[in-house]
Amino acid sequence: MKGKITLLVGGAVGYVLGTRAGRQRYEQMKSQAQSLWKNPKLQAKATQAQDYAREKAPVVKEKAAEAAAAAKDKVHPTDTTSAPYPTSASTGNV
Repeated sequence: MKGKITLLVGGAVGYVLGTRAGRQRYEQMKSQAQSLWKNPKLQAKATQAQDYAREKAPVVKEKAAEAAAAAKDKVHPTDTTSAPYPTSASTGNV
């Protein structure tokens, strides 16, 4: 019983101390991230990345469609004359 109480008290003290230091550190990291995001060089690179993504999107879309069609053909072959196992449609069972 003594060990459980010690654990609870230690956890409570650690929580209180951690939240005090944690909030201050969180605010510090938040302000650093905001100042970094507002940097004009970073904004220029972000705009450049967006433009590049817009430029390449049609190519990626086409390749994804081709890959999806190829995967579909592997899963559901177009040759339905010889099914590897009976289906409810071929056996008449519903």
